[in-house]
Amino acid sequence: MPAILFSTFILNKDRSNLSNAIAGGLPADLGFDLSVINNSVTMHGAVFAAFTITGSIAAKRFGAHRWIGLLTFTWGVLIWAHVFLTGASNFYVVRFFLAAAQGGVIPATLVYLGKFYKKNELATRLSWFWGVQSIASAISGLMASGLLQLNGVGGLQGWRWLFLVDGIITDLSAFFLLFWLPKDVFSTKGLLRGPNGWFTPNQEQIAYVRTVRDDPLKKNYEQRVKPSDVWEALTDFRLWGHLLMAFVGLMPLTPFRTYLPLVIRNYGFNVYASTALTAPVNMLTFITMVLLVRNADRVGYRGVHGAFAYAWYLAGWLLLVLLPETTDKTWRYIALMFLGGHPFPHALNVAWSQVNMAPIGKRTVASGMIIAAANLCAIPGAQIYQPWDQPYFRVGNQICVSLSATALALYIVQGTYYTWTNAAREKKWNALTQEQKDEYERTTKDRGNNKLNYRFVT
Repeated sequence: MPAILFSTFILNKDRSNLSNAIAGGLPADLGFDLSVINNSVTMHGAVFAAFTITGSIAAKRFGAHRWIGLLTFTWGVLIWAHVFLTGASNFYVVRFFLAAAQGGVIPATLVYLGKFYKKNELATRLSWFWGVQSIASAISGLMASGLLQLNGVGGLQGWRWLFLVDGIITDLSAFFLLFWLPKDVFSTKGLLRGPNGWFTPNQEQIAYVRTVRDDPLKKNYEQRVKPSDVWEALTDFRLWGHLLMAFVGLMPLTPFRTYLPLVIRNYGFNVYASTALTAPVNMLTFITMVLLVRNADRVGYRGVHGAFAYAWYLAGWLLLVLLPETTDKTWRYIALMFLGGHPFPHALNVAWSQVNMAPIGKRTVASGMIIAAANLCAIPGAQIYQPWDQPYFRVGNQICVSLSATALALYIVQGTYYTWTNAAREKKWNALTQEQKDEYERTTKDRGNNKLNYRFVT
């Protein structure tokens, strides 16, 4: 798990550097305005989403432990390639290929983690996964506040130094991941892992059996995805509920993350302070998210926990909308910190969808689809904040209020549906005799989560 957390730290460090580069003057230096940034974020979301589906399938085909490292090295090259940008055209080209490289890594990671953890452990691990992304954003802001001060050194603007250093760190990290991540609990010997491995043969069996007992589908975990798995995922309306929650709920996050340093700068802070002040916001997100998801794993009721997160989110957006024009910059920043510090529920939604998808091939496709939905939202989300809406983006914030309220309702509906379905299935199942139950198991054409004796996690 530490190596996976390190990989997602690298991923989000690189995904955060654009917002810091914007505050450092990238658009003006390349001769364009925020509309080009918005268009590039829209394109990035579409391309990223397209490659998430293939990412989970490729992880099954080539091995997630290899695929993660290869993708990391590829996007590292594309990060430091930003040093050579001269205008909007090659900016679009580099951002296109960067999105393609980064798009497959999160689905590959979901495939990888799924083989090691039980149902009531996965959400907490995913909260660490996305929580570390918040830490990466915080550290990225602090790094940027220093690297941007290299402006003019070696004839390079500060934001070019930012991309150069980030890219080199990423490529060095990729080599570590390629030679460290094991295929499974039985393959921990060799390379950087050492000649003796991490577990004794007895421990390997225990680690394997514990996950299979929790979810018998994992006996076939290495099975490759079939066309029927893709079709079953596409036609499962329950999965589409999770996709809607990701698409609608994460849409406000696109302008928030893209322009957070700029928004803080618009409040009246200087460029170096504006990047550094993103750190407390991201650290608070990490703390609240891990606490929320850990509690959801402990007591259940994912829908209730997700609804709580979006109630907080909604309150934060309302606060930004209702602040008077005369509000002091310090109070504006405190309101922004309250909003940004909400318990980010995406890890909860991803884990919730994963444990409720069966069989295993369908679950693999679903992992790609939900990450796709979480990035497709950037297409409309990138247009929420417009240049004419500066400095406080009041119209954009009003749109985010509506989206957050919708996401809150979606979580309530999804949780209620699962609870109702479980009760209805339980009633039907208990009405059958043992002979009828045995006959159903022998003859049913229902598969996975469509079976009468399958119970959803609520």
